[in-house]
Amino acid sequence: MLSRWQFGITTVYHFLFVPLTIGLAFSVAGFQTAWYRSGKESYLRLTRFFGELFLINFALGVVTGIVQEFQFGMNWSSYSRFVGDIFGAPLAIEGLLAFFLESTFLGLWIFGWGRLSRKVHLATIWIAAIGTAISAYIILAANSWMQHPVGYEVNAVSGRAELKDFLAVLTNSTALITFPHTIAAAFMTTGAFLAGIAMYRMLHDRARPDLAAPFRSAAKAGAVMLLVSGLLVAVSGDIQGKIMTEQQPMKMAAAEALWETEQPASFSIFTIGSLDGSQDVLSIRVPYLLSFLATGDVNGKVEGINDLQAQETAKYGAGDYTPNTPVTYWTFRLMIGAGGLAALAALWFLFRMRKGHTPSARTTAVAIALPFLPLASNSFAWIFTEVGRQPWIVFGLMPTAAAVTPTNGTLEVLLTMVGFTILYGALAVVMLGLVVRRVRAGLPEATADTGFEHETEPALGLGY
Repeated sequence: MLSRWQFGITTVYHFLFVPLTIGLAFSVAGFQTAWYRSGKESYLRLTRFFGELFLINFALGVVTGIVQEFQFGMNWSSYSRFVGDIFGAPLAIEGLLAFFLESTFLGLWIFGWGRLSRKVHLATIWIAAIGTAISAYIILAANSWMQHPVGYEVNAVSGRAELKDFLAVLTNSTALITFPHTIAAAFMTTGAFLAGIAMYRMLHDRARPDLAAPFRSAAKAGAVMLLVSGLLVAVSGDIQGKIMTEQQPMKMAAAEALWETEQPASFSIFTIGSLDGSQDVLSIRVPYLLSFLATGDVNGKVEGINDLQAQETAKYGAGDYTPNTPVTYWTFRLMIGAGGLAALAALWFLFRMRKGHTPSARTTAVAIALPFLPLASNSFAWIFTEVGRQPWIVFGLMPTAAAVTPTNGTLEVLLTMVGFTILYGALAVVMLGLVVRRVRAGLPEATADTGFEHETEPALGLGY
C-alpha cells in the first residue's frame, strides 16, 4: 500500500506538468508562427512570455518523470522482472527517441535566437512540440498495455511475459483512443492556462492598451482552445468508456457504483448511500444514460459489481476483484465536473469580451482559478484510471500485490515516500513562485535577434 501511495503521489504530481508541456509547446510554436507570418511584434512578445512559462514547466516535468521511472526498479522490481521485456521497450524508445528529440530541439530553440535563421528557428520549436506528442503516445501505449495486455506470451520456463508483437502493443485499441483523449485534455488544460493568465494580465494592464491588446488575443485563443478541446475530450471519452466497458467491465461498474446488473441502466449524477451498495440514501439519476455510455444502446445491459465479482472469481480464483468503489465513483464525477466548470468559465470569458468589451475586475478571481480546474480534472482522471483497474497492475495477468519489490521494508518505503513528498512540495513552491514572478513581470520588450528585457525586472535565468 505504501508503494502504491508513493507511486500515486509521484504520478499525479508529474502529470500536473505533462499536459502543459504538450499544449504549451504547440501554443508557443503557434504564436511564433503567427509572428513569422505577420511580422507583428505582439506575437513575438507572446512567444517570449509563454515560452518562459513553458520552460519552467518543462524543467519540473523532466525531474518528476525521471523519478517516476526509477520507481519501477526501486519499488516494483517484481513487476519489472515479469514484464520488462514488454514494458521496457516503449520506455527505452521514449527516452532514446522522443525525449532526445524534444530536448535537443528545445535547446536549439532556447539558444538559437539571433543565431539561427527565423525559419530554422521556428522549425526547432515545432519539432520539439512534435517530440512531446510522440513521447506521450509511447508512454500511453505502455500504460494501455497494463490496461489491456496484447502482443505477448508468458514463458513457462522463465515465468516472464515476453514481447511477441511490438506493433500490436503500439496499435493497442486502448492506446488508439487514450492518446487523442489525453492530447485533447492537454490542450484543454493549456487553453485554460492561456486564458486565465492572459485574462489576468489584460485586466491588470487595462490602462495600457499596447500591453492589454496582445493578452486579449491570447485570452480569446485560450478560451476557444479550451472549448474545442473540451468537446473533443467528451467525444473521445465516450468512445473510451465503451472500450473500457468491453475490456474492464468492473471499472465501469465501480465508476457507477452499480452493484446489480441492470438493463437498461440509469446514470447517477449524484448518489449518497451505504458503501456496499445495499441502500441509496439520496440519488439523482438520468434514465438510460449509463446504458448508452457503456454500450451505445439506450437499452443496453450493464453488468453489476456482484455479478462481475462472481465471474472473475470463477476465472482467476478466490479473491476480491472489486476496486475501491467510493474513490472510483467520485473521481469519475469530479473529473467531469472540474472539466465542465472550466468550459463554462471559458464561455463566460468569451461572452464578457464580446465586441471589444473589457471584463470588470471581478473577473480576476475566475481568471486565477481557471488554470487549476483542468489540472484537477486530469488528476482525478488518472486516479480513476489506476484505482479502477485494481487489484491488477496488469489487468487479468498480474495482481498489484505480486508486483512490489520483496526486499523492501515498510520503513524504507515510508521514509522515501515522505522524503519525496516534502521535496515535491518544495519544488511546487519554487515553481509557483517562478510562474507568479513571470506573470507579474508582464510582456517582455522583445527583439528577435538580441533577446529581451522584462519591463519591470531582469529576465529569469532560463536560457534567454
